[in-house]
Amino acid sequence: MSEHFDREWLGLREPVDHAARPASLADALAEWVVRVRGAHEAPLRVLDPGAGTGSNLRWLAPRLPDPQLWTLVDHDASLLDTARRDAGGERVEHLRVEDFAAAPPALPGAAPDPLLVTGAALLDLVSARWLDALVAACAARGAAVLFALSYDGRIEWSQPDPEDAALLAAVNRHQGTDKGFGPALGPGAAMHLERALERHGYRVEAAASPWELDAARPALVRALIDGWAEAAAAMEPARGGDFRAWAGRRRDAVIGDGCRLRVGHRDVLGLPPAPGRGSGAAAG
Repeated sequence: MSEHFDREWLGLREPVDHAARPASLADALAEWVVRVRGAHEAPLRVLDPGAGTGSNLRWLAPRLPDPQLWTLVDHDASLLDTARRDAGGERVEHLRVEDFAAAPPALPGAAPDPLLVTGAALLDLVSARWLDALVAACAARGAAVLFALSYDGRIEWSQPDPEDAALLAAVNRHQGTDKGFGPALGPGAAMHLERALERHGYRVEAAASPWELDAARPALVRALIDGWAEAAAAMEPARGGDFRAWAGRRRDAVIGDGCRLRVGHRDVLGLPPAPGRGSGAAAG
């Protein structure tokens, strides 16, 4: 995988991620777990690819019924060690250090234990082929799917700047470049997931999960703005100076002048069809 995220960046975004996520999808997922578990106390097995330091586990696990057994997968062993120490406790069953860029990681456990495949801030990095393979594996196993915080292509400001549109267009083109998985889905990731799940007969729910930022998060704001300017300049090198100047104005506007920033994300939940009904793909 070529897209690496350092510990500082993950720490900056975690509280904003948690504030953005809609509880309604977790509530629907919890109801599914209770329903499929029935009178049995089989553990919910959870696969979290791209788990990092365990932010997804920290937000989601308290909202789902126990017992839960999580398998955290990441290419960075040090991040997974942090996840076990700070987030896991008795819920973490396995840590798997894997580069899963070539193909989705193998699903843990075996039927009939209920299985959830979940991740956060991952799908906009992967290719359509990668995501289709993951959904097919989940459908074959009857696994629920919840992916959170996929960037949707929208960056909105309470105060306009003449370079906003050009910057956004360049950033969104950069989002579609190869991040190690093949051509990235970028802003289309959530919609692609919804369509793929529906083809396999899943009941799909989706909800917006935007970041709402202002001067209260100066370090995150600076990192975002500077990262966007760098990405835009990579797509249009001749305009690099314009984008760097834009970044300076935008940092000043948010941190010093009360400008607010909204970054669009989308969460998608897929609940599998009841056993025996088959998937839409198989039925067709």
